[in-house]
Amino acid sequence: MFQNMLFTLLQTDIAQAVPVQQEMSYSLIEMAAKGGWLMWVLLALSIIAIYIFGKKWWIIRQAGKIDKDFINDIRDYIHEGKIKSARTLCAKYDAPVARMVEAGIARIGKPATDVQAAIENVGNVEVARLEKGLPYLATIAGGAPMIGFLGTVIGMVQAFFNMSNAGNNIDITLLSSGIYTAMITTVGGLIVGILAYFGYNFLTARISSLVYSMESATIKFMDMLGEPAADASKAE
Repeated sequence: MFQNMLFTLLQTDIAQAVPVQQEMSYSLIEMAAKGGWLMWVLLALSIIAIYIFGKKWWIIRQAGKIDKDFINDIRDYIHEGKIKSARTLCAKYDAPVARMVEAGIARIGKPATDVQAAIENVGNVEVARLEKGLPYLATIAGGAPMIGFLGTVIGMVQAFFNMSNAGNNIDITLLSSGIYTAMITTVGGLIVGILAYFGYNFLTARISSLVYSMESATIKFMDMLGEPAADASKAE
C-alpha cells in the first residue's frame, strides 16, 4: 500500500510539473507577440532597413568594379589621340569613375577649369546617388530604440493601471502583460537600432573609400592632360 501511495504522489508531482514547464517555454514569435502592436512597427522598420542595406551594398559594390589599369589605358588612348577609343572604354564600365573620366574626355581641348568643373559636377551627382537612402537607414538606427522606449512606457502605464484597478487583490499575473510589453519592445527596438546603426556606418565607410578612388582618378586624369602627347583635341 505504501508503494501505491508513493506512486500516486509521483504521478501527481509529474502532472503538476509538466504544465508549468509548458507554460514557461515560449517561441520567439510568441514572445514578440506579447510586445504589442509596436512590435509590428519595429518589424516593418527592420524590413525597410534590410532592404536599404542590401540595395545600397549591391550598388556600391557594383560602382567599385573597374579595372585597375583603367586610368593607364585612358592615358595611352589620349596620348595616341584616340579620343573615341577612350570614350568607348569609359562606356564599357558602369562605374562613377568611368563616367567622371568620360565627362572630362568630352571637354578635352577646352580650358582645364572647364574640364575639372565637368568632372566635379558628374562626381557630385554620383556621390548623391550613392548616398541616396542612407538618411532613412540613419533614421531607423535612431528611431527604433525610441520606439522601443515608447513601448516600455506604454507597458509600465498598463502595469500600473492594472495594479490600480486590482485594489488590494494585487496578483503578479496582472502585471505580466504590461511588463512583457515594456521589456520586449525595448529589446526589439535596440536590436533593430543596433543593426541599422552598424549597417549605416558600414555603407558610409564603403562610400568614403569609393569617393577617395574617384578623387584619385580625377587627379590622375587632370595630370595626364598636362603631359606632352599627341594633339588630344583631335578625334580619331
